[in-house]
Amino acid sequence: MYIETPRMIIRDFTPEDAADLHEIFGDDETMENCELAYDFDKTEKFLISFCIERKGAVAAVHKESGKMIGYILFNEAYEGVYEMGWIYNRSFWRQGYAYESCRAVIDYAFGELNAHKVFAEAIDAVKSVGLMKKLGMQLEGIQRNQTKDNHGNWADLYFYGLLKEDWRKHGNQI
Repeated sequence: MYIETPRMIIRDFTPEDAADLHEIFGDDETMENCELAYDFDKTEKFLISFCIERKGAVAAVHKESGKMIGYILFNEAYEGVYEMGWIYNRSFWRQGYAYESCRAVIDYAFGELNAHKVFAEAIDAVKSVGLMKKLGMQLEGIQRNQTKDNHGNWADLYFYGLLKEDWRKHGNQI
């Protein structure tokens, strides 16, 4: 995959992304609503096995600096139905990079892959759910106390989705 936006390049991961990916996956605050932070070895193994070999995610690269600043989970869960998720380097939060990149991936899913649906899930009811809504996704359900957070507490799991017909209705301008 290769997508270019005004400030970002979305592309397949390469082994050279290990250090930048570890800045994301190795940060406790960034990983707060995902899982425990990774050590470098775990990051590198995940990069190779999941991101590169399985092509389960794509890299979001900041054009100006050339730095890989975002991990975007993107894979076909069922025929025509794509799961999406994102984790960004904390130094680049609240600047619109996640929205810009994820929006481009959604447009690619519907426009190029002819996806029927794109969905995401999260336990973070503020930042992640806020981005899901901004991306045009609609709440499809909340599984109460479905999973545990990084502190061992039960947490709700929020499911959001976007259908191609809704994406098309908004003139692809969600």
